[in-house]
Amino acid sequence: MWSLLVIFFLQFTDKAGSNLVCLSPTALEMREERGIAIDSLDYAVSPLYLDSISRLGAEVLHTSRWFNGATVEANEQTIQAIKQCTFVDTIYLTRTDQDPSVIPSLSLRKREVIIGERQEAKGEGLKQLAQLSLLPLHKAGYKGQGIRVGIADGGFYNADTLDSIPRGKQWLGYADLTDSQHDFFGPEGNHGTLCLSAIMGQQENYQGAATEAEYFLFRTEEHSTESPKEIDNWIAAIEMADSLGLHIVSTSLGYTTFDNQEMNFVYADMDGRTSRGAQAAIIAARKGMLLVVAMGNDGDKVWHNLATPADADSILSVGAVDVAGEIAAFSSYGPSADGRVKPEVCAVGAGTALIDPATNEVMNGNGTSFACPLIAGMAACLWSALPQATNMEIRERIIRSADRYAQPHEQYGYGIPDAWLAYTQATTNSSTPELQNSSISKIIQNGHIYIIYNEQLYDLLGNKIN
Repeated sequence: MWSLLVIFFLQFTDKAGSNLVCLSPTALEMREERGIAIDSLDYAVSPLYLDSISRLGAEVLHTSRWFNGATVEANEQTIQAIKQCTFVDTIYLTRTDQDPSVIPSLSLRKREVIIGERQEAKGEGLKQLAQLSLLPLHKAGYKGQGIRVGIADGGFYNADTLDSIPRGKQWLGYADLTDSQHDFFGPEGNHGTLCLSAIMGQQENYQGAATEAEYFLFRTEEHSTESPKEIDNWIAAIEMADSLGLHIVSTSLGYTTFDNQEMNFVYADMDGRTSRGAQAAIIAARKGMLLVVAMGNDGDKVWHNLATPADADSILSVGAVDVAGEIAAFSSYGPSADGRVKPEVCAVGAGTALIDPATNEVMNGNGTSFACPLIAGMAACLWSALPQATNMEIRERIIRSADRYAQPHEQYGYGIPDAWLAYTQATTNSSTPELQNSSISKIIQNGHIYIIYNEQLYDLLGNKIN
């Protein structure tokens, strides 16, 4: 028999009695280095209000200091009592008890995004990094050291035991923001582990995009339902990432339609301001984080537009191409509803080489979900190389390095970025002065791309060509 909790988001009027700043020492240090002041959004929600609604019978699942509220489970009697509380400003229904099986097309869409089409892909792992000119940056010694990356996703099957994923000091922890009863690392979902492998995976003939970064895992996606409650799960994860002092969060999730169709978004809502998810993404950028978000896989469907929170400003939304640089038909279209270029950039999401959580073997996957962590890893390596840069400077360098920067496209956006070019964009304060006055360009010979640096020819692996 189907059983599902009915969920609400309660927004409070103020933060009475709250004096707790929700920032770790690491986060506080980052804020001080970046000159980002503490403000009201950094204080916890009122403990007095949380106690009051709990006494009325609501179960608090998680809170949001940025939106000054709480996600709660409550029955109708409890909600009617909460409506009488003068400190409650607005009550939003975010999940009903509707059985998602009554909308098969939605269930299939969700499964398609999580599973994708896959096949054996040995030896393909380096090509997706070469397309981003990321291997020369690796060869220069920048593989994400000192950069903390969050992965917000739906399931992390075997991420705690998979041989190809480093743990130890690089693994900062994990948090479950869902109401799932399933084991965090159990077989109910592997999408997060696949995305993690694109950043952290290491095998012979396979290398993730930023294998020396540190990482934290967030489960925000409910396994068998689709509702706005999942957006609030994701916001809770982004706020936690801010509290922990993470630099980057990779999000291979997006929302347009739900089990309860009355909650669906329309294209006009994809304006970077309407959904709480998009609003949270912008706040995260102001707090110094770089969010990297998958565009969605609806490019070949009736709804062919982007999803939220990819519509947010000040982030990197990511479309999908194949290793030859051709756009994937499924990669969702921009622009945002208010006319901004979307996606910002693209990476390999058609035939992405990944590590299978069940077998530890290299395989292929399809989806902007898998292009997204490649760009997040690229950003981590670039930030590792330029540790004094701000999140917006890293974002700008990546966008400006893309091959369609001068002529953006509704599916490619600004195109495929170039990590080496982004790294060597000259500034008087560059941490790599030896590169400031060098001449760098790309050429194509016999169908292969080469880099010319200081009149010397290199291949995309960073090897000198005599």
